[in-house]
Amino acid sequence: MNDKDRAARRARELRAQIDEANYRYYVLDNPTLSDAEYDRLLGELQTLEARYPDLITPDSPTQRVGAPPAAAFAPFKHSIPMTSMDNAFAEEDVRNWDARVRKGLGTDAEVTYAAEPKFDGVSVSLRYVGGLLRQAGTRGDGATGEDITANVRTIRAVPLKLKGQGWPETIEVRGEVVIPLADFRRLNEEQLKRGEKIFANPRNAAAGSLRQLDPKVTASRPLSFFPWGVGEVSGAIAPRYSGIVERLKAWGFPVSQYFQIVPGADGCLAYHRAMLERREQLPFEVDGVVYKVDDLAARERLGYTARAPRWAIAHKFPAHEEHTVVEDILPSVGRTGVITPVAVLRPVQVSGVTVTHATLHNEDELKRKDVRIGDTVVVRRAGDVIPEVVGVVLEKRPAHTRRWHMPSKCPVCGSDVVREAEQAAHRCMGGLYCSAQRMGAILHFSARSAMDIEGLGEKLVEQLVQKGLVRTVADLYRLKHADLVALERMGEKSAQNLLAQIEKSKTTTLGRFLYALGIPQVGEATAQQLAEHFGDLDALMDADVETIDAVPNIGPAMAEDIHAFFHEKHNRDVIAKLRAAGVRWPKPVRRVKAEAPLAGKTFVLTGTLSSLSREEAKKKLQALGAKVAGSVSKKTDYVVVGADPGSKAEKARALQVEMIDENRLLRMIGER
Repeated sequence: MNDKDRAARRARELRAQIDEANYRYYVLDNPTLSDAEYDRLLGELQTLEARYPDLITPDSPTQRVGAPPAAAFAPFKHSIPMTSMDNAFAEEDVRNWDARVRKGLGTDAEVTYAAEPKFDGVSVSLRYVGGLLRQAGTRGDGATGEDITANVRTIRAVPLKLKGQGWPETIEVRGEVVIPLADFRRLNEEQLKRGEKIFANPRNAAAGSLRQLDPKVTASRPLSFFPWGVGEVSGAIAPRYSGIVERLKAWGFPVSQYFQIVPGADGCLAYHRAMLERREQLPFEVDGVVYKVDDLAARERLGYTARAPRWAIAHKFPAHEEHTVVEDILPSVGRTGVITPVAVLRPVQVSGVTVTHATLHNEDELKRKDVRIGDTVVVRRAGDVIPEVVGVVLEKRPAHTRRWHMPSKCPVCGSDVVREAEQAAHRCMGGLYCSAQRMGAILHFSARSAMDIEGLGEKLVEQLVQKGLVRTVADLYRLKHADLVALERMGEKSAQNLLAQIEKSKTTTLGRFLYALGIPQVGEATAQQLAEHFGDLDALMDADVETIDAVPNIGPAMAEDIHAFFHEKHNRDVIAKLRAAGVRWPKPVRRVKAEAPLAGKTFVLTGTLSSLSREEAKKKLQALGAKVAGSVSKKTDYVVVGADPGSKAEKARALQVEMIDENRLLRMIGER
């Protein structure tokens, strides 16, 4: 067997392993591979296909993102219309519908229904021919939608090739593209960190992601998919819808675990009550449940009205949104020091839960929505997401409303509040002192890559904080044996071991110590670089912004954060106590570097890169001697523009800074 034959066999094995991993993750909810192992297998397959391009198949996992950006979406014509559905809002509506179904079927017997959640997402139709995904389109007006095939191929929950056997030559699988609530929260957190606009809700985020002209942007979004029916089919699948659901699962689709077969109207209503009780614990946003006649022959006899099937109905949940009054706006300090404006609300019931507070995310969002104290606002609650203010009811705005502004001092500890450059977040700079950040600061300080205090876990830190034994990280070095043995699950030996670890941590390096302080934006590599550049803590603490900005690979935004951290009196007090407790380090050895290929060049990264993350790109540039800044200035040499770039690209144009694409970047760092 020659090399190419071995590569072909290995490629088949890898494709099978990756497809099986996707199936177990998205369909069975029983993952068998870690993210790292999955990425390793995918990387190996990409390497093989790059070496032997003729091994690439249309259904290869590597081809989920391969299409270039489109100029516009082509039309997608539905061979069978994607109709909407009638709604029910009360028990009476459901019973009346059930009566119409039984009358239409000419029976007084109980009808069996399929019940499933009504996902609040975007409806799409997936057309498979010969088991391969050939085309995907949106609902549109029901007759014609938009062809979004390249974007749908990026969704890992959508099989590119049907599993198993027995599927018809042609089948249209219809379902909902959604974003899980946990992923939605992370997506918005990332948007906030980048200073970009957040999404109002998971449905809007899913819709916007599917309508990206560049599939690489869609691929970066955490989209999932659940089927809820079929359109055109070239052959019979099963006599009942429940049988179709079983086949879809066997063919590789992630069928909802909440799908049930229920008897009659009473069964439907019991299902609705059960799902309503579980609504806030569901991993996805749902706005109701759907009942469908299970027997497909009965569906044929019932047929359609002008706009909807007679054999199905959507039973909606109570609204997630209500109106109430903003009685005050308070700054809330998170564990990392980020300050969030929170609306204090006149208590209101939203989906059966009393809501008294709602997030306003950041000062920019608050100003954009123009929320004022005294306003009547729309409050939204979805899943276990913190309730948020959706918008203001302007016609109800009284004359006495008051605007709110971010405080200049932390409401918890009185330290300075600084807005991070190029970002929307405001942050308390008293990271070593602020009680709101206490737990996070201590855990970070004691981490292995920081001061390396083994045995100081989260539960123990929580006890130390609750009992007032540790208010700042300096208090760790004042702990006594008697303090520790009095704690829950802390014996004599454990107390001795922890005290020994704390004593051992006094001898460290300046780089580790700087990282342990938890300075905003300063990771391990940056901390080490600062240590080598300044060689002395006092020199760094007394440096101005310009001096810090001159350090290679540190941009203006990071320089401002470092300067603000060391010029906060509370932080300096804690550092003085740490040094007085005996924390010490040898003077760092300055390293003399040979001239690197990109030495002296300053890069700024913006947008999403397809072949590597921005952090990976940053590390590769820095390894070649380049400085990677967080903001564009006249000192910037190149701005690397990825997909969906932000305001940095606009600033580069205004300053006439050279902008390069990802291909040029890869050539500069020797990747192509």
